[in-house]
Amino acid sequence: MVPLGAALLLAVTGCAGAVRVDEPSPDPADRATCDAVLAALPDQVLESTTRPTEPGALSRAWGDPAIVLRCGVPAPPGLTPTSECVEVNGVGWFREPADGGTLFTTIGRAVPVEVGVPPDYAPEVDVLVDLAAAVEAHDPLEQPCS
Repeated sequence: MVPLGAALLLAVTGCAGAVRVDEPSPDPADRATCDAVLAALPDQVLESTTRPTEPGALSRAWGDPAIVLRCGVPAPPGLTPTSECVEVNGVGWFREPADGGTLFTTIGRAVPVEVGVPPDYAPEVDVLVDLAAAVEAHDPLEQPCS
């Protein structure tokens, strides 16, 4: 099980303060893709509004507890060619349990995007409906879900 808290959230200050996030370090080409994805993300996910992230260059968060998106992450170690692919609005996701929720990472996209979803938002997959359009439009599909 992946520790959601360790992977995504280092600390949260205040009820709706900035969410501390361990930011990935993608190469410049991937960074440009991430910039486009992040710029297209909605201000609201489910009924949760956006909140700041620290440092915030490659991440976004919504709600309390925070739903956290990171762009440019490495592929998950548990992802194999036979892993289940959860497809939501044209975007494939690898789902894995995490301490404190569920971790979803895109499958078959040029740049992996990861979303940590606390169990308060069950069913956790519903969060992906609001995020899929930004990924679909700005992170090129290299291989569809099979």
